[in-house]
Amino acid sequence: MSRFVVIAEKPSVATDLARVLGKLPELGKFEKKKDYFENDHGFISSAIGHLVELKMPVTAEGKKLPWGMKHLPVIPERFELQPIERSESRLKLLIRLLKKKDVDTVINACDAGREGELIFRYLLQLADLPKELKVRRMWMQSMTDGAIIDAWSHMRSEDEMAPLADAAMCRSESDWLVGLNGTRALTAYNSRNGGFNVTTAGRVQTPTLTILAERERVIRAFVPRTYYEVHGDFEVAAGEYRGRWFREDFEKDETDDQLRAERIWSLEEAEAIKARCAAQQGIVSETKKPSKQAPPLLFDLTSLQREAGNKHGYSARRTLQLAQALYDRYKLLTYPRTDSKYLPEDYVDLVKSTIRKFSKAKASAAFPEDYATHASWIVDNKRITPTKRIFNTAKVSDHFAIIPTDKTPAPKLDEDARKIYNLVMLRFLAIFFPHAEFETTRRITRIGEDSFRTDGRVLVVPGYLAVYGRKPGAASEKGDLVPASDGEQALGKEMEIRVEETKPPARYNDSSLLSAMETAGKRVDDDELREAMSERGLAR
Repeated sequence: MSRFVVIAEKPSVATDLARVLGKLPELGKFEKKKDYFENDHGFISSAIGHLVELKMPVTAEGKKLPWGMKHLPVIPERFELQPIERSESRLKLLIRLLKKKDVDTVINACDAGREGELIFRYLLQLADLPKELKVRRMWMQSMTDGAIIDAWSHMRSEDEMAPLADAAMCRSESDWLVGLNGTRALTAYNSRNGGFNVTTAGRVQTPTLTILAERERVIRAFVPRTYYEVHGDFEVAAGEYRGRWFREDFEKDETDDQLRAERIWSLEEAEAIKARCAAQQGIVSETKKPSKQAPPLLFDLTSLQREAGNKHGYSARRTLQLAQALYDRYKLLTYPRTDSKYLPEDYVDLVKSTIRKFSKAKASAAFPEDYATHASWIVDNKRITPTKRIFNTAKVSDHFAIIPTDKTPAPKLDEDARKIYNLVMLRFLAIFFPHAEFETTRRITRIGEDSFRTDGRVLVVPGYLAVYGRKPGAASEKGDLVPASDGEQALGKEMEIRVEETKPPARYNDSSLLSAMETAGKRVDDDELREAMSERGLAR
């Protein structure tokens, strides 16, 4: 009887595959061996990430290629592979399994994406197997039992996966070409006056460093200037709000980009304004415009990293670690390494089923009662429909958006992991709620000839913000205003002079750098290249 070999990307995934597939009547239980599982039908094992890498260039005599411009560019006719030394024992195990006489099928169960495809393809290429194997693909975008069984039942063919395999190898080889040639050329240039000054370059590294360097040059060249602002606290019937003094007749000056309507350039003038306005009655004048705010799109990895950084102070790396654990270990999230904020169009019924389960789930420390309440509202109001804003196959690349699986978390879920899970869960529930409705307001409070401006909005209908605990009329978020009537009197209570300095742009943090990398194409002068990067950014 012929047998198969299933190759996962990580040992933990191989363990899950053996557990779940071993329950299928047609396969039966898998027995645990050292570093693999076996039964009469096949073997299940895993890589440990990348097992194979592209070889470094050598001379015709097989020696290391010397550094120096005269040896560049290095463009091999054929890229050669070599084992990664630290994981060579695992590579030998997989090759040994693949070369067993009764094995005629190999199944790729590596992560669904280019890197998973590359790990598998390079393994097969280096193995140089003496026989033709049938190649199949298990495409798993979550690690629930149901997703594993579905991937097993609907395996993809070699022909279906060929474009992704080509893209994976293309990116790997282009990284090699850019990194090796760029690093050696820059090193030769920077070592021309003696010494050996290694200067690395890379497809992602170099433009990212350029973004950082450009910002740093602006910061270092910046000369600060002192200015003053007058802020006042005003009281109306509904509560208090703050306004900032400004010149209503201000016009921009093209020769000085630091001028602003609210900036006062002498302390004497600021003190005179404070003296005129303290403890005086002002008159409210408002310009209101109704506005709606749609729920935010589902998370991709970058937007999740940005949100986790802003809300919880997590680094991009830490966020990925937690999201990966929620996918691999806890089975609570779908695959996190995604650049899509959409779901496939055939996921409508799956999402309906997931939301129904949440609506009936038992509350716990890691699954608050509000989750079930919001899920019930979605079900009762039939909010899950095939809208392109959520379900759009054309905007799904290797993976779809990060969403919760239908499994509910254990009450003792790790606190850091719980915070990431909460972010994803709330975003998932919120997208099925209606728009939030506001009155976007520009409020001017006039005391004599002085004017104080307050920009904000009044929440009228919470809509999706109800998921986040927001109530109508409450000024609970930055930018929210207590209501006031046009012509209402406002008492100027406290008047404060603030001493400020003009500031250079801030240095990048994880969140802002990720945003800059996403929109890096806007910095490119060439129209064709800018268009090519418009939806991709760096590191895609």
